Amino acid sequence: MSEQRTLLCDTAEAVFAEAATEGMAPIEAAGFGQLLVHEGDGGFGGDWGDAFAVLRLAGAKVPHLPVGELIVGGEISRPIGAFIRVAQAAGAMDAALAMSIDYVNTRQQFGKPLGKFQAVQQVLAIFATEAAAVNVAGAAAAAALDRAGGDADAALFEIASAKLRTNKAIGQATSIAHQVHGAIGFTREYDLHKLTGLLLDWRSDHGNDAWWADVLGGMTAKLGAAGLWHEVTRRADPL
Repeated sequence: MSEQRTLLCDTAEAVFAEAATEGMAPIEAAGFGQLLVHEGDGGFGGDWGDAFAVLRLAGAKVPHLPVGELIVGGEISRPIGAFIRVAQAAGAMDAALAMSIDYVNTRQQFGKPLGKFQAVQQVLAIFATEAAAVNVAGAAAAAALDRAGGDADAALFEIASAKLRTNKAIGQATSIAHQVHGAIGFTREYDLHKLTGLLLDWRSDHGNDAWWADVLGGMTAKLGAAGLWHEVTRRADPL
């Protein structure tokens, strides 16, 4: 991570801590609506990688606030909306995973922490894998948007892949998070549901599994076997 992006994320984390109780006002005042605006036009001059990093934090810290819509501005197309949800889901899943790990290392059963049981360790390993997959897919979509100058149609292959992979991961992640927490994870007083409830909403927001599978499948079918391999390697090489 570049020094500039590290500073941006540090600022975002502080602002989101305030926004958790104050709403969108601190985020707007901090200028996050100018993140993708060129410096020459008075903006921050950030790229889509910066947007992904900020939205990951938003998904973890203030998942209920429309930070992505503020950053992008204007009318949100379905592909850009899908990218926003992927980024937010990456942060929310990381946060839910951290909560789950903390809980099983604290909760005692049969004289030892739940985290010492192999079955619990195995499902959390699956959870971690799914969360990592979403982070990687989202970062690839951000890189594709940067290469395409923000043209979502040119980055549609990566966005479709990321949204479809995220939708799949959400099903696994939310299930495991509630399994390891047990009944407390469903209570109003415990914060897990604030993450998992929105994750399940985001799964269908800006295109559900079937919609993005149809988009990706159609693109793949048009490329053919040889064309698909060429396209995948062509797109992956810049990374």
